[in-house]
Amino acid sequence: MGRKFFVSGNWKCNGTTAEVKKIVTTLNEAEVPSEDIVEVVESPPFVFLAFVKSLLRSDFHVAAQNCWVRKGGAFTESAEMLVNLGIPWVIVGHSERRLILNESTQFVGDKVAYALSQGLKVIACVRETLEQRESGSTVAVVAAQTKAIASTLSSWENIVLA
Repeated sequence: MGRKFFVSGNWKCNGTTAEVKKIVTTLNEAEVPSEDIVEVVESPPFVFLAFVKSLLRSDFHVAAQNCWVRKGGAFTESAEMLVNLGIPWVIVGHSERRLILNESTQFVGDKVAYALSQGLKVIACVRETLEQRESGSTVAVVAAQTKAIASTLSSWENIVLA
C-alpha cells in the first residue's frame, strides 16, 4: 500500500446549515487522488456531524472535534455516540482544550486510548505554546505529548499525529 496523507477541513464553529452545505458542495467537487494516496477527513462542529456525513461524498470521511475519555456521563461527545452515528474519526488534544480547559498530556493520552478501544480512528494533536517555542523547548514538549499517547498504545495503525 502507498503512503497515505491526511487532510482536514477548517470549519466555522458558528456556521449555519446553508453555510455548511456550501462548504460540503465545494469539497465534493474537489479533485483528489485515490484513497490509497490521500485520505480526506473533514471535521465539522458536532451539531453538523450527521448532516455533513449525509452530504459528503463516499470517499471522504468525517471526524468529530472531540470526545470524552470514558463511557457514560453527562458529556456531549462520547466515543459511543460517534460510533453510533457512523463517524469513524475523532480529533483529540486541540491546543485550545489543553490551554483553556487544562487537559493534561496524560488526559489526552487516555482519550486516545479510549477512542481507539471503541473502534474510532484518532487524530491526536501535539504542539507547543508560543512561550515554549521561544524558550527552545518545542522538541521536549512535543516528545512528552507523543510519549503520553504512545504509553497507551499497542499500535499506531489508527492514529494520525497533527
